[in-house]
Amino acid sequence: MNIRLKRKYLYYLNFKIKCAIGKKGLTKNKQEGDLKTPKGIFKLKKVFYRRDRIKFFKSRIKKYYIKKNIGWCDDPNSEHYNREIKFPFKGSAERFWRKDNIYDLIIVINYNFNPIIKNRGSAIFLHVCKKNYTPTKGCVAIKKKDMMNLLVNIKKNTKLII
Repeated sequence: MNIRLKRKYLYYLNFKIKCAIGKKGLTKNKQEGDLKTPKGIFKLKKVFYRRDRIKFFKSRIKKYYIKKNIGWCDDPNSEHYNREIKFPFKGSAERFWRKDNIYDLIIVINYNFNPIIKNRGSAIFLHVCKKNYTPTKGCVAIKKKDMMNLLVNIKKNTKLII
């Protein structure tokens, strides 16, 4: 069973989950920094979580805990573009260890991998939304409790259809 995104809601099994998407909507032609969420069918690669904020949860997708030096490169000029990195880092990158909670739980969406194409967009995640479902920079965001419910139910072969 796949997860489908339609009009700012995710649908999975009997769940209808409100979500935030990119500030400028959806696109089939994602570009770095365009504030759009890419359309397509994507596998869910892996889960990162803050174990100081989330104690235990079940997941059929491989889990990694977030350390203070972990991030994701969003610099198209870097050889590490659209990959996990460690700080200190000479280039632009998203820090996973944040004061707010939006990266307490992150599912990496298999967007712009195999091969990675420069400037086609990076750091596309399913992550925790802000309180008022503020639009994202290109990710999909839902409430933490909804993310926990999804993780219990989704499987390795579940795909996100945007």
